[in-house]
Amino acid sequence: MAVNVKALLAMMFVFIGCCSNVVFLELIIQIDPGAGNLITFSQFLFIALQGLIFTSKFFTVKPKIAFKDYLILVALFFGANVCNNYAFNFNIAMPLHMIFRSGSLMANMIMGIILLKKRYNFRQYASVAMITAGIVLCTLVSSGNVKDNTHPTLKVETSFSDFFWWSVGIALLTIALLVTAYMGIYQEVIYSKYGKHPNEALFFTHMLPLPGFCIMATNIVQHFNVAIASETVALPLVGWQFPLMLFYLACNVITQYVCIRAVYVLTTECASLTVTLVVTLRKFVSLLFSIIYFRNPFTINHWIGTILVFFGTILFANVIAQVIQAYQNRSKRHLDTAPLTKRAKKVE
Repeated sequence: MAVNVKALLAMMFVFIGCCSNVVFLELIIQIDPGAGNLITFSQFLFIALQGLIFTSKFFTVKPKIAFKDYLILVALFFGANVCNNYAFNFNIAMPLHMIFRSGSLMANMIMGIILLKKRYNFRQYASVAMITAGIVLCTLVSSGNVKDNTHPTLKVETSFSDFFWWSVGIALLTIALLVTAYMGIYQEVIYSKYGKHPNEALFFTHMLPLPGFCIMATNIVQHFNVAIASETVALPLVGWQFPLMLFYLACNVITQYVCIRAVYVLTTECASLTVTLVVTLRKFVSLLFSIIYFRNPFTINHWIGTILVFFGTILFANVIAQVIQAYQNRSKRHLDTAPLTKRAKKVE
């Protein structure tokens, strides 16, 4: 059996890039929980510059997808990313953030029913019910342990409670989840019309939103100053002193690029089932690392909710049945080829 080296490398870099990206994200959030816009802007700028040089070749390569379609896709992509990262500014803990974002299948189903008039079978409805129950349980449990984690230099006293701002964060995560689901549907429409062009899409979805960050310029500059003022660390090998938060930010940006490129490659080399499995397992590994290494509060109810979310995802993808089917097909092929092998030996 031929081994798809490209797919194996993509899987490896999904785990290396995405898991380490989450680690550096949490290290940044521990120093400055409100740095979401700075993180998003840095990621978009880096990926856009890389695409400008290597994909667009300074706009000398004509895009395959119509510009107006990119504008809609970009508006959705930009909004979802800003909402997801800005939610950290509203007392949202990293484990809850990861569990909430794992509800993408639930959001996709809702959007599919509303917009595409899709119908699903009982297994899919049951799996989404499990995912929904898991997210609701984790959200309710987390609501009892809410505290203001804003950076001391940027604290603003308000008459609203910490729970109110936490509720705003949950609303942002919900909006991001629905927008991401709609974006997935719109991507399907675009790809069916123009074909798949992942590198081009990666470039335009990160380049076109850059002017939108102008409205967040003050916030980005504030948190960039916090990053510069953070404690310094000696860089490996060269020994230069560098602000610790800026070092984490640079690592986060690079690992984000590795992560997203690996996922794009995986979607072109593997079936959607394989991609779902790899991404789901990666999220679970990241969640475990966040709980164990960063000692984030995680009760038995959180574990029940997490298990519901991840098993619901596996059930939706029909992983167990497809694994059994693949094993049966392999056994059948083995039995079919066995007599031929015996006959060949007799001829010899």
